[in-house]
Amino acid sequence: MSGASRGDVAPELALQLRRLSKTFGGQRVLREVDFSVRPGEVHGLLGQNGSGKSTLIKVLAGFHEPDPGAELRIYGQAAPLPVPPGGFRRLGLSFVHQNLALVPPLTVLENLLLTRLALSREWRIDWTAERAAARATLGRYGLDIDPGVALSRLSSVERALVAIVRAVEEIGPARGVLVLDEPTPFLPRRDVERLFALVRRVVADGASVVFVSHDIDEVMEITDRATVLRDGHVAGTLETAGASRDRFVRMIVGRSIEAVAPRTAREKQPAVVAARGVTGGQVENLTIELQAGEVVGITGLLGSGYEQVPYLLYGASPAISGTLELPMGRHELSALTPAAALRAGLVLIPGDRPVAGGVGALPIVDNVTLPALASRFRPWLLRRGGMLRAAEDLGTAFGVTPNRPALNLSALSGGNQQKVILAKWLQLRPVLVLLDEPTQGVDVGARQNVFRAIREAAQAGACVVCASSDADQLAEICDRVLVLARGRIAAEIVPPALSKHEIVARCYGVAA
Repeated sequence: MSGASRGDVAPELALQLRRLSKTFGGQRVLREVDFSVRPGEVHGLLGQNGSGKSTLIKVLAGFHEPDPGAELRIYGQAAPLPVPPGGFRRLGLSFVHQNLALVPPLTVLENLLLTRLALSREWRIDWTAERAAARATLGRYGLDIDPGVALSRLSSVERALVAIVRAVEEIGPARGVLVLDEPTPFLPRRDVERLFALVRRVVADGASVVFVSHDIDEVMEITDRATVLRDGHVAGTLETAGASRDRFVRMIVGRSIEAVAPRTAREKQPAVVAARGVTGGQVENLTIELQAGEVVGITGLLGSGYEQVPYLLYGASPAISGTLELPMGRHELSALTPAAALRAGLVLIPGDRPVAGGVGALPIVDNVTLPALASRFRPWLLRRGGMLRAAEDLGTAFGVTPNRPALNLSALSGGNQQKVILAKWLQLRPVLVLLDEPTQGVDVGARQNVFRAIREAAQAGACVVCASSDADQLAEICDRVLVLARGRIAAEIVPPALSKHEIVARCYGVAA
């Protein structure tokens, strides 16, 4: 724990937000939020995806302008809202985001100096003196890192430590508020301990830290207090030392969650598709067996590796090891390519629809007929009229609105673009359908059409793997859900226990 737990905190608050609200397009994502941080404490900020954590942080960073009526004070002094562009440093705030905002080809020293050089008018740099100063600064925080080495040669945790040191030095080590936004999801436990040691050193010097995380265990280990956001409002603030994990889970999940109507588990049938020993990225030794027509959900917290599974199984991300057993043969995942996966009867509907799912600047007809050109049309004689009719038939079957195949894909809403992407791939009648966040950016009305398309693919005999952070979605469409933690299966949820409440609770490591 930090110094705040020793009873020697100053009476004024290091940071105080009052009545913070934020509305996007008529939807209020933050509602009268009060949030405060004491001097010399580590304060946790938790909540599900969509709870408002990121929006709150972006208001502090000056990225978002809050609704009228909010107040911000730093060490008792009123601060302007909205925060002026780049003005957070002058207020004593500094941020380390998940991408770290570092430049790997540059040296550690150059990365440490980036912000200062960008804001100053220095025309001459005494590199010898700067290297000595950087070495002393890193040493003060207990880091034995050569300032002259390229950042790209450092480990993931060492890069994160450099980013934290730079952020603290920008506001002064003895005062200020450092915001760490999800700094640990991709770090192994031994590296998390190194990062925590640096956080404790920072608060011991007098600064305060806001620690944004999904991981309750880490929040309970490193923080003095923690605030939970739920549906845009403060569900509560707890003294960490006196709180239980169960209490945190209840605050995160809430009591207004409606579970889906209980279902019975599928009758056990022989597996027709099996992925065994899948290893790559954050995923370690993952094995999944699927029955014909089964929809299996995969989820977990940020950094658990669940979102990488569809890409590893499709050969779109490199796998170190593992096999994929299909009705027509067995494939080594380390050698599998997307082209070979497609030939084997796999399709992948990616989460990044605008970039990886389709070509917005091309007509719907070109997007939707591309995978079927060889099987449905004569490759040496493509007739535009036949392609348009085929695309229109698919549009009708999948409820695309407006169903005008000559329109560019980008002219459709997000939900209708997703229907086109589903039509594009499901027309192939695949053996295995791999989905990544299939309703991301899709409005409520279009979600049911997407769900219907997934169910119909399963009813036609396809196996479906759906990776998603949307517990509502998983509870509605899946026959069972696998919860990953640090790359491994931590829980399997089957009916009648399959519900949004159970999925969220298991993600946070507690049986509901």
